[in-house]
Amino acid sequence: MTDGAPPRRRWTLPRRLAPSVARATVLAAALAALAACADPGPGTAPRPSPAPRTTPPQELCARLVTQWAYRLLADGGSGYGDYQSMGLSNGQYEILRTVLDAARAEQRSNGPDAARVLTDRLAERSCTERYRGGVPTGGPWQ
Repeated sequence: MTDGAPPRRRWTLPRRLAPSVARATVLAAALAALAACADPGPGTAPRPSPAPRTTPPQELCARLVTQWAYRLLADGGSGYGDYQSMGLSNGQYEILRTVLDAARAEQRSNGPDAARVLTDRLAERSCTERYRGGVPTGGPWQ
């Protein structure tokens, strides 16, 4: 459909300028992305970065002790196993043995639900006491 007018010519860059313009476009996009991450300036509060979450030692101790106590109560086994293979320290293993002995007696008297409640309470109390002053010392295995 020509109406007699000459065809319009599309504007194009000379071939030697095209790579420069492409690099400039990429550079402008990168600078815009960096500017978006930059300090928002005065009058605005900076966004705080999230702090890593660490589990307090008494909470970690209680989790480990209750996990193993539940497993050993469910098994009905009489052995405790190797504390190192359980991922416990010697002190945590002693807490597990004490908690498990009491929980087994409670399970025989009042059933498994009562034993779980006692396990939770004794593990939390014993681990809190153990880590009351920070991490225990006395050797790397303690």
